[in-house]
Amino acid sequence: MISKTAARFLVAAGVFNIVVWPRFAKAVVDDDRAWAGEHWHSAPQAFLWVHAVLITAAVLIGLGVLVVGVRAHRSAPSSR
Repeated sequence: MISKTAARFLVAAGVFNIVVWPRFAKAVVDDDRAWAGEHWHSAPQAFLWVHAVLITAAVLIGLGVLVVGVRAHRSAPSSR
């Protein structure tokens, strides 16, 4: 059983990952190292692909953590 405090921490960690990583993705796409030439009109480089995989994994893990946190918070007994 996870306490309500731990469940809230998981929810916060999940939300953090879902909010922060997409913003980082924009920075990666805008980086000159992501493209062979002009942005969006040239071949994507390894820099872009590696970060795309890492960001996708982080967001999916964040979603999983968020789901676990929400379910744990709902099932935890109220603290009275």
